[in-house]
Amino acid sequence: MKAHRLRQWAWIHKWSSLICTVFMLLLCLTGLPLIFHHQIERLLGQNIEAPELPAGAPRISLDRVMQIAKSQFPDRNGMFVSQEADDDRVWYVTMSRTPSSEDELKQVAVDARTGQVLGQPRLDEGFLHVMYKLHVDLFAGLPGTLFLGCMGLLLALAIVSGVILYAPFMQKLEFGTVRRDNSPRVKWLDLHNLLGIATLTWALVVTLTGIVNTLADPIIALWQRDQVSEMVAPYKGLPPPARLGSLQQAVDAAHALEPEMAVKFVAFPGTSFATPHHYGVFMRGNTPATTRLLKPVLVDAQTARVTDSRSPPWYVTALLVSQPLHFGDYGGTAMQILWALLDLATIVVLGSGLYLWFKRKRRAAERRAPAPLGKGG
Repeated sequence: MKAHRLRQWAWIHKWSSLICTVFMLLLCLTGLPLIFHHQIERLLGQNIEAPELPAGAPRISLDRVMQIAKSQFPDRNGMFVSQEADDDRVWYVTMSRTPSSEDELKQVAVDARTGQVLGQPRLDEGFLHVMYKLHVDLFAGLPGTLFLGCMGLLLALAIVSGVILYAPFMQKLEFGTVRRDNSPRVKWLDLHNLLGIATLTWALVVTLTGIVNTLADPIIALWQRDQVSEMVAPYKGLPPPARLGSLQQAVDAAHALEPEMAVKFVAFPGTSFATPHHYGVFMRGNTPATTRLLKPVLVDAQTARVTDSRSPPWYVTALLVSQPLHFGDYGGTAMQILWALLDLATIVVLGSGLYLWFKRKRRAAERRAPAPLGKGG
C-alpha cells in the first residue's frame, strides 16, 4: 500500500510540475528584475529624486499639489495620490480620464514642499512595465491573472508532493548528498532534490502570496460588496457629487481620526478603493511592522467629514501583506538579495526538473525501440 501511495504522489508531482513549470520559470525570470525595481529605475535614470532642503521645510497643500498635476494633464482628473513609505517629500498623483480607467494613465511627481514637478513616471512603457505585465497577467488582464493563480496552485501541489517523495528518497542517502561520480542525470536529480528542499519555505511563501495577489480584483470587489457597502449605506440612492471638496481637508480629517498614522494613499471618488461619494484615505502605521497594514478612512468628498473607518477584513489584510512580501519588499537591500538568490535557486530547480523529465522520456523511448538486426538478418 505504501508503494502504491508513493506512485500516486509521484504521478501528481510529475504532472503538476510539468503543467506549471514553463509558466513558473517565466514568473521567476520576470520577478528577478522586479525585486530590484528601485535600483533599476535609478540605474536607468527613471527614479524621482527630491532636492535636499532644510529639515522642517513647510509643505504645500494637497489642493495645490492637485492644481500643479492638473496643469500638466488638463484632460485628466485625479485617481490616486500616494507617497512612498520611506520618503514623504514627494506626492505621486495618478490621473485618468475616468475613475475606473485602466489604460492611458498619467502620473506626476510633485515636490511636497516646493510644488516643483519632479518628473512624470511612465506607467505603461519601458522594461520594468513589460516585466511587470508578464509577471502579473501575461498582458491578458484578469483572465491572465487568474490563469497564473491556477499555475500557482499547481506549483504548491508540486512542492507538497515533492516533500512527500523526498523523505523515503533520502533514507538511502545522507542529507545534501550529490553523487558527483554518477551519470549527469543522477547528479542533476540530487541537485534538484537538494535545492528543492533548501528553498522549500521560501517557495511556499512566494507561491502562496502570489496566489493571493492574483485574487486582488475579486478580493477588492468582495470588500466593496461586504464592508464598504455597509459603510456607505446612508448614501444609497444619492447622486455622486457634481464638484469635489478640498482634498487637503479630507486628509486632515483622516489625520485627526488617526493621529498616530501616516497617509499611504488617497483614492478619489469612483475608484476601486473609494466610493462615488467619498475620498478613501488609507492610513498606514509608522513602524516597520505596521507600515504595510492599512486602515481606510472614508471622508465625504463634499463636506470633508469622516463618515466611517474600520479595520479592513482579514482577506484584505492578507492581500496587503502578501503584495510586498511576494517581492521581498521588506527589510531593505539585504532581503532583496536573499530573495534574488532564492529566486535563482528556484530557477535551477524548475529547469533541472524539465531536464530530468526529458532524460527519463528519452531513456524510456530507447528501451522501447527494437534492437537493430545483425548482418545477414
